[in-house]
Amino acid sequence: MSGIISYGSYIPYWRLQRAAISGALGTHSGKGTRSVASYDEDPTSMGVEAARMALSALGGTSTRAVYFATTRPSYLEKTNATAIHAALDLDEDAFAADMIGSVRSGVAAIRAALDAPKPTLAVLSDIRTGLAGGSDEREGGDGAAALLCAAEGDFIAECLGGATATAEFLDRWRAPGDFAARVWEERFGESIYLPLARSAIASALKQAEIAPEQVTHFIVTGTHSRSIPRIAATVKPETLVDNLAATIGNTGCAHPGILLASVLDSAGPEETIALVVLADGADVLLFRTTKALTTRRQPMSVASQMACTRDDLAYSKFQTWRGVYRLEPPRRPDPVGPQAPPTYRSEKWKFAFTGTRCAACGTCHLPPARICLRCGAVDKMLPERLANTRASVATFTIDRLAYSKSPPVVVGVLDFDGGGRIPVELTDVDPGKVQVGDRVEMTFRRMYAAGSVQNYFWKARPIRGTE
Repeated sequence: MSGIISYGSYIPYWRLQRAAISGALGTHSGKGTRSVASYDEDPTSMGVEAARMALSALGGTSTRAVYFATTRPSYLEKTNATAIHAALDLDEDAFAADMIGSVRSGVAAIRAALDAPKPTLAVLSDIRTGLAGGSDEREGGDGAAALLCAAEGDFIAECLGGATATAEFLDRWRAPGDFAARVWEERFGESIYLPLARSAIASALKQAEIAPEQVTHFIVTGTHSRSIPRIAATVKPETLVDNLAATIGNTGCAHPGILLASVLDSAGPEETIALVVLADGADVLLFRTTKALTTRRQPMSVASQMACTRDDLAYSKFQTWRGVYRLEPPRRPDPVGPQAPPTYRSEKWKFAFTGTRCAACGTCHLPPARICLRCGAVDKMLPERLANTRASVATFTIDRLAYSKSPPVVVGVLDFDGGGRIPVELTDVDPGKVQVGDRVEMTFRRMYAAGSVQNYFWKARPIRGTE
């Protein structure tokens, strides 16, 4: 027996109106919006945010492994999951590994976490893009989800079993280094996906001894646009889960996790969830919710995150963030990439945002220090992680000369609750509305990339939702 102990999701702040695509290109774009990762976000940083959401309500629950799934990793050969491991401040003996490259990697990470003997975190994160005016650009979306699974424990959703159906066929592919994916003629894929999906659904329900009418929530997702509606049409309309296509788009390998999170946000106890994923085959997982779900939902629901948004993103800025348009850099030397030795030595500060507090007088130091600035005590410091501590803007400046993919750069001096002061960059803000006293929270972001090295650190953003 296995199940889900906790879950989390992350929907980026920015939205792109599909009408903005047609306005810029003169093509048909449909209605609604798609979610867009900001210029300082990538699958790794979004995965950290979803994982923080999943772990925030658990207190002392230990995660023994992290499986990270994405189709657009920031690194090849280097493990991306280790940055998530460091940002979550997990124990050194917790395993971290990537499952990257294919859309099916998302459900693979969930299945691996459910099969693991110890508590394991499946982090699914994706940035979906494509050629200008194409369906992938228009219908895609960016986001992340995280599921903490275990073989035993106080589950919020017990796994009742599942089934899979696999076949080798050419449906969607992208060669290493390519910007956009290619898709074979969709009627061919439909002729394969439909029997695979029907077989997997029937097998999963039979093994779990569940009748189709006993399923409370049917999630049907994938990237094959013809097969998904056909399978969705076979279930009772009142049980079909909204695929969020009109609001955030299809987030690729992250979408099964995001849709599952949206169901867990509102489901009651003893409800049955069927998760059907079509990607290079068909995968079905069945869950039954428990009473623990009502007291252990993620702190901010998918719907609430979608409500905290800004949907006036210009198409030109979207293409700049995606790297299609290149802004002229400032007339100064290029930034120097992070150096490996000092980055390793300062891992607790750089990735986990851990400062120090003086054991003698209680002063908090950011960044960490050996000598107390207030009382002068030497080596009497205790580590203190402030990634989840909120702060107030003491003062700020707006820099219109510093290079950024989203100028101007806003830097604020923050006073943390309980002590500690540091200047950090503000993100997801309107420069014209920033004020002294604004309440903010920390978020893990990508500062810049230099020499193909990603420089991660923490920024501050306005608190999403209510305190």
